[in-house]
Amino acid sequence: MKIKHFMVAAATAPFMMNAQQVMTPEIMWTLNRLGVQAVSPDNSSLIYKISKTDLKTEKSNSEAFWLDVSGKSTKIDLGKKNLIQWDSNGIYALENNKIFLSKDSGKTWSEFYDVGEVDNIVISPDGKKVAFSKAIHIENLLGKDKYKDLPKTTAQIYTDLNHRHWDTWNEGSYNHVFVVNTTETAEFAKDLLEGKAFDSPQKPFGGAEDFVWSPDSSELLYVTKAKSGAEYAQSTNTDIFAYNLASGKTTNLTEGMKGYDVNPKFSNDGKLLLWNSMERDGFEADKNDIVIMDWKSKAKTNLTKTWDESVTGDVKWASDSKLIYFTSAFRGTKQLFSVDVKNKTVKQITKGDFDINDVVLENKGKLWVTKTDINHNADLFEVDLKSSALKQITDINKDNYSKLVTGKSELKMVKTTDGKEMGVWFHYPPNFDPNKKYPTLVYCQGGPQSGLTQFFSTRWNFALMAANGYIVVAPNRRGMPGWGVKWNEEISGDWGGQPIKDYLSATDFAKTLPYVDGNRVAAVGASYGGYSVFMLAGFHENRFKTFIAHDGLFDMKSWYGTTEELWFANWDLGGSYWQKPTPKAYSEFNPSNFVDKWNKPIMVIQGGIDFRVPYEQGQEAFQAAKLKGLKTKFLYFPNENHWVLHPQNGLVWQREFFDWLKETL
Repeated sequence: MKIKHFMVAAATAPFMMNAQQVMTPEIMWTLNRLGVQAVSPDNSSLIYKISKTDLKTEKSNSEAFWLDVSGKSTKIDLGKKNLIQWDSNGIYALENNKIFLSKDSGKTWSEFYDVGEVDNIVISPDGKKVAFSKAIHIENLLGKDKYKDLPKTTAQIYTDLNHRHWDTWNEGSYNHVFVVNTTETAEFAKDLLEGKAFDSPQKPFGGAEDFVWSPDSSELLYVTKAKSGAEYAQSTNTDIFAYNLASGKTTNLTEGMKGYDVNPKFSNDGKLLLWNSMERDGFEADKNDIVIMDWKSKAKTNLTKTWDESVTGDVKWASDSKLIYFTSAFRGTKQLFSVDVKNKTVKQITKGDFDINDVVLENKGKLWVTKTDINHNADLFEVDLKSSALKQITDINKDNYSKLVTGKSELKMVKTTDGKEMGVWFHYPPNFDPNKKYPTLVYCQGGPQSGLTQFFSTRWNFALMAANGYIVVAPNRRGMPGWGVKWNEEISGDWGGQPIKDYLSATDFAKTLPYVDGNRVAAVGASYGGYSVFMLAGFHENRFKTFIAHDGLFDMKSWYGTTEELWFANWDLGGSYWQKPTPKAYSEFNPSNFVDKWNKPIMVIQGGIDFRVPYEQGQEAFQAAKLKGLKTKFLYFPNENHWVLHPQNGLVWQREFFDWLKETL
């Protein structure tokens, strides 16, 4: 039976194949999603939630479950309580701005502390102090704040950079971390960053992991970048500070360490502190190492310095404090590793075509983790630390998956133009027939140094692309983690050079395969992947029949003048467009310089509040294509940033994506 290309529309009946469905956008968006809420201090049980998106309301509905290490799962009713933490004192939860404590595993609750309207609550180990964050107004940047007699003005007034970040304008408020004794009311909490235009937690993605109590509850450690304005916009130098409650003294624990220092965690015996550390200021994709500090002597040790990879995932102390478990991109997947605290030996624990993401708990030689692959959303799995065998614990989409027929994935090694071996994922349609020819999508990953692994996404979902009858070719080109530090770093300053050649090598190799229709190949991607699409459109020499670029960088000069995290642009592009000599990013590696060679249909997608790759980049590309007389389409989301986060927007994204391919490929 011939596998037909098909489209999913709102009123279209599910596509059936051998009495089974294939993945659709609607199925993908309404899959159950698992989130671990809290783990017992003895690692014997945990509480997790299963959430599901309602496509009509775009809201998520969830149910909570108690799960013990025997595998027994019991549904529990938390009401409107949101769990905060679970330690030796009991389970803490928040409801109506009040913290409640349960000492009997959630059966009964008593009010612990009225904390008020705050974020990111962390209770001290002795149960006598509370840390939290909240936004504090520091600067009058809005006209209505500066001129109290003009409350209706919409003016915004800036004299420095960092005036907008990610998807939000700076309105003069900063995240500050506070500490308070439970014998005092929250209004007496101490602001550890009082008067400073610094953020803790870090914006835009920082949370409660940005501060942690010392084991004896005498100090609070917090992460901040002690910079503001233009200095902030050009630096990645975050530090870990320790505030002593008795003396009121603050110490910079990472002074002299110039890159990102984040995610502090104490060992279970309280003797050691770990954190993730990058060495070079301004290089946000620098090698990420695990550094430990002897809490008594303050001596530091880089445990992974000689390991030829970067720690890109979760990090967790072993129960005996002798090992540290972590996950990291490795050979096109994300695997579980351990590092020995004493001898610094790194050991790979798992192997397979999947991603190990979160390290949840350790109990009696077993480790619980979350695992995904391109066909399956996250579930809990048990890893036997001796045999490395995996055992599935939860199966939250069992009924959904039972109705789906899925495709397979294969990692092939492809020779690059400079004689290197590059791993390239080939994702095949369900019921793949090697005797037939399939239209093919060459997927260009963003980052540019994010891992191309077995992730499950609600936008760039390889299972969904394959289900629509396409072979997906996903190259681990230069710049990808998991193939050695040198490979990972070789993209910096060379955006339009070898990485683009790597895409062409993968494309040329794919066209030699008998089941790839060489006349029906598209290039698709977002962010740096969108930039890659724009570059390929000018250099492809008719390898591709159509293109789709989402939030792609089109003109590097105008992009440098409008993006906000300038440390990224300075490092990866080589600096500004006015410096001498001018970096190649503005000449040889600038997609807008090669529009004269564009000769195929191109679809451009853009978010309206994407300050990383501002709206004008997509507008410029669309306008250029239209004025050249090319078939083009501009898909614009006014309320989306660098991603597509609203479910109904996501459905439009998928439908327009496949509609474009149907029309042009």
